[in-house]
Amino acid sequence: MPQVVRSRVRALHAPPPVAPAPRRFRSLADREAVAVLHRAARVLVAALPELTDRMVEALREREPAYRAAIEAAPAEIWQEVHQSLRHNVGSLIQPREFREAAHRTSRRIGEVRAEQGVPLDAVLHAFRMGGAMVWQDLVDETARRHPEDIRLLVHVAADVWNFVDEHCGLVADAYRGAERRLAWRRENRHRLMTAALLDGTARVADLPDTAAALSLPEDGRYAVLALRDARRSPHGAAHPPLELPAGPDAVWHTGAEAEYAVLSLGRADGTDPADALAALAAGLCVPPGARAGIGSAVDGLAAVGDARRLADTALRVCPAEGGTVLLDAHLPAALVVSSPVLGAALADRVLGPLDRLDAADRDVLIDTLTAWFDADGSAPRAGARLYCHRNTVLNRLRRFEQLTGRCLTRPSDATEVSLALAARRLLPG
Repeated sequence: MPQVVRSRVRALHAPPPVAPAPRRFRSLADREAVAVLHRAARVLVAALPELTDRMVEALREREPAYRAAIEAAPAEIWQEVHQSLRHNVGSLIQPREFREAAHRTSRRIGEVRAEQGVPLDAVLHAFRMGGAMVWQDLVDETARRHPEDIRLLVHVAADVWNFVDEHCGLVADAYRGAERRLAWRRENRHRLMTAALLDGTARVADLPDTAAALSLPEDGRYAVLALRDARRSPHGAAHPPLELPAGPDAVWHTGAEAEYAVLSLGRADGTDPADALAALAAGLCVPPGARAGIGSAVDGLAAVGDARRLADTALRVCPAEGGTVLLDAHLPAALVVSSPVLGAALADRVLGPLDRLDAADRDVLIDTLTAWFDADGSAPRAGARLYCHRNTVLNRLRRFEQLTGRCLTRPSDATEVSLALAARRLLPG
């Protein structure tokens, strides 16, 4: 809506940069134009309720984005329009008294409309509609009662529309500021909800709201991926730290020491998610040196905390040099890292006799054992990995049995040796 027109009398009487030209008629026209504007504006102030009714009806008919708000809260919208018109039309008569109030009203309207989700284009259109309606009423009032003064309004038209543009700028700035605050609150709310799920501290009563906010099914099946990268981005990074292959939807969260992705595996309808997780692990491209652990699947949003703990276990199983570990494929190693005290005790009991050898000799035997287990007990394939003959592999295995008293063909001994090797590889110290 138009604000009071700034008088140009002072500017016209300022010292000119060139020889002065006759200014009497222009100054007189400005004074007369302002007087005409004040006179018409006083009539609008007296008829403000009727002007408000017309403005609200125009918004209902010509701006669809406002229609729902008007139908939901007609009295509230009417009061808002009335206040805006009162302050802005009042600015035509008393600029100093109404300017700040008019600015506050425009900024508040921008903030409220952003919170309501009314598009910014619709809000700006509404303000320009109001400006056009006020200007037309000023022209109509002058033409009806003092038609000879219509020509004088030309001198104030530019200032009137400059004021409309000024308030559109105020509305847009306030709207965008409110949008930023709302986005931050929404992101922060989502972050807190996701953190509560991963920590296992989410209340059961809050799960429906959490599911709706994060677009996750409350009764779905979930797994968690944990990513630890020495080059990780700062806490609260705006973009996911890792691009996932096509498959489950993911909600990312930045933890204290790792990045977590809550993986939605669909409804808990009895189908086995193992294939989906295996495909995810196979297609995951982690950066060099980064480690990723994918935990086992759990049922229900309330169990995401358990899924996060399983993902942390998978992360501990991951080799120090990096890579991806699917927990379901490394359960024996997961048992070791889940109980590091027992794992270290087993390693000392089974592999302790090797520590009496010199380091090079001990490492050769451990590497041979590891290659033999990785080759499913095949000496030829283990030899191919170690670049030695199968008989060399068998000789080393027999030596290990002699030093430790273990028999690798006995299942219980083979199991203990395998777990001891995992403990020696994964546990610190």
